[in-house]
Amino acid sequence: MRASHDGAMTLLYLVRHGETAWSKSGQHTSITDLDLTDHGVVQAHSLQSRLDPAEFGLVLASPRLRAQRTAQLAGFPDFEVEEDLAEWYYGDYEGLTSAQIRERHHGWRIWFNGCPGGESADEVRARLTRVVAKVRASGVDKAICFAHGHSLRVLALAWLDFPLIFGQSFPLEVASLSIMGREKESAAVLRWNS
Repeated sequence: MRASHDGAMTLLYLVRHGETAWSKSGQHTSITDLDLTDHGVVQAHSLQSRLDPAEFGLVLASPRLRAQRTAQLAGFPDFEVEEDLAEWYYGDYEGLTSAQIRERHHGWRIWFNGCPGGESADEVRARLTRVVAKVRASGVDKAICFAHGHSLRVLALAWLDFPLIFGQSFPLEVASLSIMGREKESAAVLRWNS
């Protein structure tokens, strides 16, 4: 829990939750509060060997069960629930696969088309930019966020100050670990989807 006093930028660790029934089937899951599958529990538990909770001065988790269970099983029971880490709200597309959505909307991509009845790209970016500001203002050496595939990709893009459409080029697997930081003067991806 050391503070970062040497001017170094906080390292931000991103952890996507373990497998759920819908992540396995490819269904878009935002507000549907699914738990982890048995395999997802094993995936989340395996993160313990890669992360030392004592190194993190700020631990944030999405309000959703799947992210919070992943945090707990990874050895981080004392997280702060951060509403802004919730998954992109898919609105009318909740529970549908990309193929099902494209039957209704040919060529649909969330990064370009958003979700009817859900959040716009600008709304999602605004709230994940607030998370970036919170992490940077914390002054800790390392922060970690347990959240979701799309929200973490937007968080990374906000960290880098990249346009949201770049999100299509940053896939995230379940139970993956990524690290954001700085390379010289620039915000950078230090590790992705490992």
